[in-house]
Amino acid sequence: MTDVETPSYVPGHRLLAGRTAVVTAAAGAGIGGATARRFLEEGARVLISDAHVRRLKECEAALAREFPGAVAAAPCDVTDEAQVRALFETAVREHGRLDIVVNNAGLGGTAELVDMSDEQWTRVLDVTLNGTFRCTRAALRAMRTTGGGVIVNNASVVGWRAQPGQAHYAAAKAGVMALTRCAALEAAAHGVRVNAVAPTLAMHPHLVKVTTPELLAELTAREAFGRYAEPWEVANVIVFLASGYSSYLTGEVVSVSAQHP
Repeated sequence: MTDVETPSYVPGHRLLAGRTAVVTAAAGAGIGGATARRFLEEGARVLISDAHVRRLKECEAALAREFPGAVAAAPCDVTDEAQVRALFETAVREHGRLDIVVNNAGLGGTAELVDMSDEQWTRVLDVTLNGTFRCTRAALRAMRTTGGGVIVNNASVVGWRAQPGQAHYAAAKAGVMALTRCAALEAAAHGVRVNAVAPTLAMHPHLVKVTTPELLAELTAREAFGRYAEPWEVANVIVFLASGYSSYLTGEVVSVSAQHP
């Protein structure tokens, strides 16, 4: 395996011009934040959301300086159905329609199964799988009345492959994959496409804090390019799935990695 340098950042090409989008868990330096930025660079109007209100406001302010009039923010805890409903009502009320939804909210953690508490298991499943379900349901309800749209869910290669200490996270992400496939079949008649990305190791500051250097090195070594992905590289694939370039693609889980089984 040969280490390959990270490519240069790709400029926007207005692929999402005139579209309106909601991106959950978008107030950090990870995939959600990178996706919001890429959408704005591609010409979309974006409603960013996150459960961390302070970080959300800071992110909104920073993006608004670069993309005035194109970004707004609404706090949302995806484990709370009332907040999810309010988020999507806000999107439709402010823009008149909803074209794209990126369900990025997820929660990980490491615990051996024999030591895992019910609370650890339930918390990861509620944010990662149930939260995606709640947001997908709300998005479909809105899109059926506004003329179609695109939903992109954030899964993970861990939904395919085994990793010690990740039973709850792997089960949740495998569930996101299955939810994506089923939702796509139900949504097709309404002009809505539903796909997912399955990233591997997309490096960001929070991941460094919660993952040991040894595990990061091991996971990096598994990659074909010998390096981790940048969050914007995953966001580029999400842009493709949200754009007209993927108009015949639905019910698919796209691996952003070489680790598809």
